[in-house]
Amino acid sequence: MDEDCCVTQLIDANGNFNVEGLDNFMKKVKFINSGLSYAIVAIMGPQSSGKSTLLNHLFHTNFREMDAYKGRIQTTKGIWIAKCVGIQPFTIAMDLEGTDGRERGQDDTTFEKQSALFALSVSDIVLINMWCHDIGREHAANRPLLKTVFQVMMRLFSPRKTTLMFVIRDKTKTPLELLEPVLREDIQKIWVEVPKPQAHKNTPLSDFFNVEITALSSYEEKEENFKEEVAQLRQRFFHSISPGGLAGDRSGVVPASGFSFSAQQIWKVIKENKDLDLPAHKIMVATVRCEEIGNEKLSRLISDEGWLELEYAVQAGPVLGFGEKLSSVLEMYFSEYDMETIYYDEGVRNAKRQQLVSKALQFVHPAYTTMLGHLHYNALESFKTRLEQALHKGEGFAASVCTCTHSCMLEFDHECAEAAIRQANWDASEVRDKLRRDIDAHASSVCSAKLSEIIAIYEKQLTLALNEPVESLLEADFSKTIAGFELKQTTVDSMVQKLRDYAINLVRKKAREDAGKVLIRMKDRFSTVFKQDNDSMPRVWTGKEDIRAITKDARSASLRLLSVLAAIRLSENPDKIENVLFSSLMDGAVAVPSSQDRSIKASRDPLASSTWEEVSPTDTLITPVQCKSLWRQFKAETEYIVTQAISAQEAHRKSNNWLPPPWAILAMIVLGFNEFMLLLRNPLYLMVLFILLLLSKALWVQMDIPREFQNSTLAGLLSISSRLLPTVMNLLRRLAEEAQGHPTPEAPRPPYSSAFQSFRNQTPQPNPVSNSIPESSVSSDISFSDSGVDYSSPNLIHRRTTNIQEELS
Repeated sequence: MDEDCCVTQLIDANGNFNVEGLDNFMKKVKFINSGLSYAIVAIMGPQSSGKSTLLNHLFHTNFREMDAYKGRIQTTKGIWIAKCVGIQPFTIAMDLEGTDGRERGQDDTTFEKQSALFALSVSDIVLINMWCHDIGREHAANRPLLKTVFQVMMRLFSPRKTTLMFVIRDKTKTPLELLEPVLREDIQKIWVEVPKPQAHKNTPLSDFFNVEITALSSYEEKEENFKEEVAQLRQRFFHSISPGGLAGDRSGVVPASGFSFSAQQIWKVIKENKDLDLPAHKIMVATVRCEEIGNEKLSRLISDEGWLELEYAVQAGPVLGFGEKLSSVLEMYFSEYDMETIYYDEGVRNAKRQQLVSKALQFVHPAYTTMLGHLHYNALESFKTRLEQALHKGEGFAASVCTCTHSCMLEFDHECAEAAIRQANWDASEVRDKLRRDIDAHASSVCSAKLSEIIAIYEKQLTLALNEPVESLLEADFSKTIAGFELKQTTVDSMVQKLRDYAINLVRKKAREDAGKVLIRMKDRFSTVFKQDNDSMPRVWTGKEDIRAITKDARSASLRLLSVLAAIRLSENPDKIENVLFSSLMDGAVAVPSSQDRSIKASRDPLASSTWEEVSPTDTLITPVQCKSLWRQFKAETEYIVTQAISAQEAHRKSNNWLPPPWAILAMIVLGFNEFMLLLRNPLYLMVLFILLLLSKALWVQMDIPREFQNSTLAGLLSISSRLLPTVMNLLRRLAEEAQGHPTPEAPRPPYSSAFQSFRNQTPQPNPVSNSIPESSVSSDISFSDSGVDYSSPNLIHRRTTNIQEELS
């Protein structure tokens, strides 16, 4: 057989479907790559009517033809297919076994109906081969064939529109124009007589078929005419599926890649004598084929060399460009799936694509998780190394932690973005949060270690500072002094122990003395931290400082000092005094409880006790209750400093807002342009204006106008009005005397006028001496007794009032 046409038996005479043969046929002729651009042409007709001969001449196929010299016997058994040579688009010819053959018998029409239904289900064009002398005859061979075609068409729930081309063989002298109306009338009559389901009782023939009629001369008697007419008919099959072609209005086409499976399923349903639902069949074919294609792509992905190399590499460590490489591998298979399923039902292919994407992403997700694990480990190790280097250079711990954390987190986010896969929306926030927790935990561990190291160093220094002089005094000097007495060792040890006890008591006494001044020291510490910045420079309240944060830092420093002086620590046993004080006084509010809930809060308040946990009463300098009271008093006596800073900020903001608004400046420039040009044209005006400016500046300085308006606007105006004329006269006199060369000392400033003095006595005055009260004047003295600490504070308001009255007097 010719390799170009590749004739293959699709269904044998016993109704067996040749699956392997069809698959080999599709691969050999490359039918699978045609997509929707193909056509199926089948031919039906009585046995020995020249169907195979017509196909061979029409499509250059090589079907087996009847040998007339051997008799008119059955030649084509079953259904055969072949590729049509030289026809565009890709066209397959299907040669069906002839009807009305004596080999099967008069009553065996089952295979005829089955093959006819199969041809109508898969073909776009069906050629009906019929003899010219049968037209118009009631019992001609074409009538049973047409009845069979129309009857099986009713078994399709949603029939596809098929083109029926009636080929009149061995035409006579009767013109086709006269034969065609008779044939169409016979076709219509047969259509009307065929039993139909209720849904198609009144359906016209045109809804099911496009009817075309052509005629050919006798192949045996007029071979040349036959060949010429067939060549003309062949041209009609070019571009047959294009709009206007023979099958231009076809619908429900199965893609070429699914033709084999579709044909198998259709023949299976037909053999089971079931009705065909072509739309449902189309969905079924799309479902099976899309799932097969998806599984094939997933299988290839699993064994892909690029993926295997990437998976192996990521197990060993982070892979540069991991996300882009994996995304490219996935995109290649997803694109192949899209290309191979593009002609199947959109809903089915999208659903199966989603399944493919989900399975593929689930398959590669462990590699992505491993990649994130490497990034997490590298970022944490980088933080440890950078923090150690920064601390080795002497940088501050908190600043180093902040800088290293920020840089490491930025690098981690950038690397996570590079590791991300385009096809997935995976969230790396959990790994990022874990990294942040691990960084914080390591920073906390390093902080604890560094603080423990610092404490150990200073404890060692304190031990050396105390123990060495004591040991030297007791063991060297004291031993030498008593050596001449030749005392027993027990006596010497007893005397040394007494001296040690004396030293301890001396330390306790000194500690109690310092604890008695705790409030003063706390206020001094607060003032130092609050009024000086990190470089020990005085703060200038310009309005940009965060007074709340500065106040919190200053109070924390003062509270830490209180925790140090709260107890004597001569042993290495730890205590929780600092934690209790900070959690109760800094984190919580300190307030005097009412009588109704005092008993309830006492059980929950750690400062409602007279002893510290893990501290003996003999080592307690300030009890928890006293600490709470001291803290309340400390906050009250340092509140003035905070208020003063806030007032200074407000004053600074107001003093910097002396300029008029921009619109006023613009208005003055526009409206005063003429006056400005007048001054430029008259220099004398400029000189007078300059002298007035000098005189105004001198008056401003001499009268100290800003200070006059500190109290109130009305009081300032009264004071200035009373002093304006004397001040002007004084300036003029001084100018005249200096011009004569006899300067005189400045006249004393005139006292306030009686009107201003009486107004001032009637107006409430603010505190003008806020900066004159020393901090020590608001401190309290604490004296110790055997029972504990006694503390008292003078009346702060009374002392401020006394200072104000002394200043005013």
